[in-house]
Amino acid sequence: MVSDSAPCSLAAPVYAIFVVIMVPAGILAGRAAELDAPGIRAVAFSGVTRNSLVVLPLVLALPPAYDLAPLVVVLQTLIELVAMVVLVELIPRIVPVEV
Repeated sequence: MVSDSAPCSLAAPVYAIFVVIMVPAGILAGRAAELDAPGIRAVAFSGVTRNSLVVLPLVLALPPAYDLAPLVVVLQTLIELVAMVVLVELIPRIVPVEV
């Protein structure tokens, strides 16, 4: 039997792992594109943020069988928000501006 909170307990680690994977992927993509440090930082931040609130109106229109879908979208937004707070401090240390 699957509990009502199962979608959230399954989605949270996936969203967190996505953040962990996308930071180095964004940095590598920025370096491959030969961007400067601010550009590399922007690519890393953009890769992590998926703008989940854009789909929230669509998710709210789903039938009652998907009543936990809005909660999963908001959970994704909260994980992104926490990640952004951490990355504001972390990314400049990983990608310093060359002197």
